[in-house]
Amino acid sequence: QVQLVESGGGSVQAGGSLRLSCAASGYSRDMRCMGWFRQAPGKEREGVAVIYTDDQAIFYVKSVKGRFTISRDNAKNTVYLQMNSLKPDDTAMYYCAAGVECRITARFGTMTPDETSYNYWGQGTQVTVSS
Repeated sequence: QVQLVESGGGSVQAGGSLRLSCAASGYSRDMRCMGWFRQAPGKEREGVAVIYTDDQAIFYVKSVKGRFTISRDNAKNTVYLQMNSLKPDDTAMYYCAAGVECRITARFGTMTPDETSYNYWGQGTQVTVSS
């Protein structure tokens, strides 16, 4: 059973930075990718970034491209999300997920990770950005 534990959330002012970590245990080699999703109050959960296991390909949703960086340390089974130039709109609960299919889908005119294609989820870590 794969378990994912996020850490690193907190409160920062706009323009600040945070680094989220996701430690995976019981990691299955069937998992093709790990990704970060977020859910703001009153909004649907949205994909943020994905890193693929086999070719290390990376996907970012348009709203975070150039500000967020996803990376992984295979030796530690840990995935990171470095978040720079944070905005109040980035305020959300951030979730780590691992998946087999790891689909990217079009949603409201934007390409985004398809959360239904992820098999395991962490409990989340809160990120709050004040103006």
